[in-house]
Amino acid sequence: MKFSAIVDIMPHKELLDPQGKAVLNGLQKMNYSQIHNVRIGKRIELSIDAENEAAAMQIAKESCEKLLVNKIMEQYSVKLTAVEG
Repeated sequence: MKFSAIVDIMPHKELLDPQGKAVLNGLQKMNYSQIHNVRIGKRIELSIDAENEAAAMQIAKESCEKLLVNKIMEQYSVKLTAVEG
C-alpha cells in the first residue's frame, strides 16, 4: 500500500524563534497590529510504501526521530493518509 505522510515540525514553545520574531516585526511595521505571535516551522511530505497504516506510521516516526527532527529544539506531528493506486 502507498501512504502520504505530512510531517509538521515546529520549534519547542519554550525556545526563542528568531525567524518568527523577524516576521512579526515586519508585519507590525506594516500595521498588522492584530497579529501578536509568529512561529516559523517546516513541512515535509513523505511518500511511503508499507504493508498497512501502522507500519507506515512507524516508518514516518522513525524517520523523524532519526533524521528529520532535532528533538532538542523541535517537536513534530505526523498526518498519514492512504493513497489510491
